[in-house]
Amino acid sequence: MEFDETSAELSPQEYEHFKAKLQEQLGALMVDSDGTVQEMQGADLEFPDPGDRATYEFERNTTLRIRDRERKLAKKVSQAIERLEAGTYNECEECGEPIGKKRLDARPVTTLCILCKESQEQQEHIRNS
Repeated sequence: MEFDETSAELSPQEYEHFKAKLQEQLGALMVDSDGTVQEMQGADLEFPDPGDRATYEFERNTTLRIRDRERKLAKKVSQAIERLEAGTYNECEECGEPIGKKRLDARPVTTLCILCKESQEQQEHIRNS
């Protein structure tokens, strides 16, 4: 989709584009989450070999970590949908300036403009040095 970067406001087409993109992402996350719950509820396995048990536990823990990250992402997607509906979707929460539409298309849950994000990353780099 072509974006009008000269206007800070979202056009109706851009609004619908971002809404559909966010809803699709949220739907996919929910399907994955439901599948994991179903899979784990049905998994009542006994392992005679300790190695098999360890492999199963490792894979289960890895899946749970991934699902936890996806749960956090789903929360961010829901918040992005709320901002979109409130008309603040493309406003930087740090400086209040518009977030570039191409940036929003690449990272639909972002809450910071590129300048504020770069500044945040520089501060994190300084703290971790």
